[in-house]
Amino acid sequence: MRFRNLDDADVKGKRVLLRVDLNVPMQDGKILDATRIEEIAPTIVELSDKGGKVILLSHLGRPKGRDPKYSLRPVAAEVAKIVKRPVAFAKDCVGPPAEAAIAAMKNGEVLCLENTRFHPEEEKNDKTFAKRLAALGDLFVDDAFSAAHREHAANSSIVTVSNLPAYPGRAMAAELQALEKAFERPEHPVAAIVGGAKISTKLELLGHLLVKVETLIIGGGMANTFLAAQGKSVGASLCEPDLVSAARDILAKAKSLGREIVLPVDAVVAQKLAAHAPSRVVSVDRIGPADMILDIGPRTIEYVISVLARTKTLVWNGPFGAFEYEPFDSGTVEVAEAVAELTQAGRLVSFAGGGDTVAALNAASVTSRLSHVSTAGGAFLESLEGKTLPGVEVLMIA
Repeated sequence: MRFRNLDDADVKGKRVLLRVDLNVPMQDGKILDATRIEEIAPTIVELSDKGGKVILLSHLGRPKGRDPKYSLRPVAAEVAKIVKRPVAFAKDCVGPPAEAAIAAMKNGEVLCLENTRFHPEEEKNDKTFAKRLAALGDLFVDDAFSAAHREHAANSSIVTVSNLPAYPGRAMAAELQALEKAFERPEHPVAAIVGGAKISTKLELLGHLLVKVETLIIGGGMANTFLAAQGKSVGASLCEPDLVSAARDILAKAKSLGREIVLPVDAVVAQKLAAHAPSRVVSVDRIGPADMILDIGPRTIEYVISVLARTKTLVWNGPFGAFEYEPFDSGTVEVAEAVAELTQAGRLVSFAGGGDTVAALNAASVTSRLSHVSTAGGAFLESLEGKTLPGVEVLMIA
């Protein structure tokens, strides 16, 4: 993949349309988690310091029409706090309000336009709407990897319908470089940890990874369906009986390709999902009818860590157990700590992403010790599946 380098962009005095993801969790008009703003802050500051007129484009939530509770005005105020400079606000993203606010900008100033999804044409990837957005700028910078899997006007057609030179922002570039290092030129052997609740959401991912990795480590609720595919009883555990045959196909494909699939050999079980519920460790061959598998057991943890010790590159998507509830967080936390130690020792290059994965790594306090952690959900997952993201494709140059 080849992209323009933001270092080469002359932004002084230029209107820079900067697509960011300000879709942050909010309650009663207050931001609950500003992680996404912190990630794109360096790009905003850099473009501002270089004398660009920085115009922020973003969506927020899924508004049905112009719903005030989805206004970006309070988010713009939070951006101002984080970038430590004023951020003006325009009450629309196109038309006279946007045009007047941009015309009044001086070099180095920052402006946030109103929620692009207040216009239904945004999600329809409407070309006319995209042209109206493109007309507001002189160049386009996309720093919203987490929205790159959406084929929407403000991150896809805005480039294809215009002559705007398009660049990845610093956060976007970091994501793309990490993915390239993980899949296009990784150091072997490569392993992938895939967890989470259901195989149904990750069938494509599992199939794609089998071609890319030497070892596939499966955890979470989806591992139960694989255990069932091996003829084991999983009691009252989460399982997808309709996908047992699909699990068998994946196991057979792995065998034909000479890939190793690591499944739990023991588990922490309980008869209800609740914090500090009475639990015990059992072999996966001895799951009782009322037992729920809620985490991997100590023998599985030990084996997973031994596999990672002989691995050079790791991709991780999904937790091993119900990590939100103690003591069912132990498997995820202990493996995460091992990954962090191996990474810090220079023995492993580690990439992780997805909402639950990031939450689990944060809970284990290891996020900063991995090589790269992506806060993107759908975009990260689709990248792992080998798909080309619309918001990335338009940034590529021949």
